[in-house]
Amino acid sequence: MADSALVKKAAAATSPELTEKVIFYFVDHGMQILTAIVLMGIGVFIARWVGNLIHRWLKSRAYDEPVSNLIVKVVKLLIIALIGIMSLGQMGVQITPLIAGIGVAGVGVSLAMQGLLGNLVAGLTIIFSKPFTIGDYIELLGVYGQVTDIALFSTTLLHTDNSLVIVPNRKIVGEILHNYGTIRQLDLTAAVGYGADIALALSQVNTILQQNICVLREPAPVVGIASLNESSIALAIKPWVKVEDFVPTQAAIYQAVIEAFRDKKIESPVPRRDVRLLNPLP
Repeated sequence: MADSALVKKAAAATSPELTEKVIFYFVDHGMQILTAIVLMGIGVFIARWVGNLIHRWLKSRAYDEPVSNLIVKVVKLLIIALIGIMSLGQMGVQITPLIAGIGVAGVGVSLAMQGLLGNLVAGLTIIFSKPFTIGDYIELLGVYGQVTDIALFSTTLLHTDNSLVIVPNRKIVGEILHNYGTIRQLDLTAAVGYGADIALALSQVNTILQQNICVLREPAPVVGIASLNESSIALAIKPWVKVEDFVPTQAAIYQAVIEAFRDKKIESPVPRRDVRLLNPLP
């Protein structure tokens, strides 16, 4: 009970002293605190102004909107942090030890988060060098898909089966990357017999491609003879389509080719073998 009473007396004695110190601090540093508040207000205004300026510049360079917003937020945060440190110095806070502490902490964090920092640097490299943009179809490191998101730490690809592939950015920079862009070329073949009317078969294929709304007119489709096989002639069918139409268009063209060849009675290849008996039985 005695100890509790002593604690209460000490707290009662400390509370007025603390209040008095706070009052004296605001009286002695009133102008400095006011200056710091004004400085912070100016800093917020400068951050917004610089952010809008950078956003307009990135938009003129055709950067993706999510990437532009991310860069603008980072720039605003850095400006506000810098102005905040200056404001603390204006209020009488010793910022030199604070900056030194931040530097030491930064070194420790960088050593502990080398992978994340590597992804961050790689992400900034991708954002500014733009080897690909959202909507492009890319292939690298044995994975492929349409780019749906470019973040600071990773890039998201949409696979043809609608699954997502998350690739760390440090795995992308410095690797061989195949960028198909926003369109792809189908590589289809159709086989006909040697006795078939080749001109008619090619004409039917061209008609099918012209009637398919997913086939692009530019670049023009490539149709011709791909190879001469043992018992068939392979026709090459290579139209250009948008990335999202790649799979369904392939199936639709194959079905249309089969139906057209049957309707026009174009000869289908039949495997043939010549058999010779060297020692016929008597």
